[in-house]
Amino acid sequence: MKDCRVATCFSRAKAENRAALLTFITAGDPDRATSELILHALPGAGADLIEIGMAFSDPPADGPAIQAASLRALKAGQTVKKTLEIVRNFRAVDQKTPIILMGYYNPIYIYGVAAFLADAKSAGVDGLIIPDLPFEEDSELRDPAEAAGLLFIRIVTPTTDTARAQKILHGAQGFVYVTAVSGVTGVKSAQSETVQALIERFSEVTDLPLAVGFGVKTPENAAKITDAGASGVIVGSALTQIAGAIGTGEKKLADIVDFVGALKQASVIRKKI
Repeated sequence: MKDCRVATCFSRAKAENRAALLTFITAGDPDRATSELILHALPGAGADLIEIGMAFSDPPADGPAIQAASLRALKAGQTVKKTLEIVRNFRAVDQKTPIILMGYYNPIYIYGVAAFLADAKSAGVDGLIIPDLPFEEDSELRDPAEAAGLLFIRIVTPTTDTARAQKILHGAQGFVYVTAVSGVTGVKSAQSETVQALIERFSEVTDLPLAVGFGVKTPENAAKITDAGASGVIVGSALTQIAGAIGTGEKKLADIVDFVGALKQASVIRKKI
């Protein structure tokens, strides 16, 4: 499978002696127009890859910040179809930045797997992250997704031992999503010692880039994770909180741009030893 945008993203970052910056926003949060403004601003601010959350009423892997974002988006009328329209609009002006949809299987199942995959590919989506589908049960989406030319990103956690990681990551594509902490997003802060141990463990079973998320709240967190050897740093809840504040008038688009710029310029660049 060709995964040029994703592979190029990580190759470019490696060539520049840094980790790739992966940013997460929820489509339609705090409303569609604002979320599109945020999305279009992210690459210029420094995002190498963008994960777009598909709003869902009961997201079991997400903490309070992203749960609230989903509820705001749903209240504003966001749907899967509208999320794909947002991606299509983005692709009309940006053919370079990888887009990964992150969400849960229920809305995809309701949409229709074949129809969803065809529409996602047509819109310009590069891959999927579906946290509630364990690898033992994900073939009904993974196989047709791969056939449609979409990457199916696998997730490993601090409780994933080497033997299980070998099974999960067999045939994995794109990159590996490494959760730095157990539990849901945005609650605990990632610790560099833990991340380094995870990177060492999972590097034994895959050559794919290892991108670390869950608990990356500040540029300082991102810097420590980069120094621990991560190929990518994923920031979601912290960005989502700023997006929600834009909806109340407490923040502006410039605050997200500044925050992403700080992540990229001050923290994500690898420190030379």
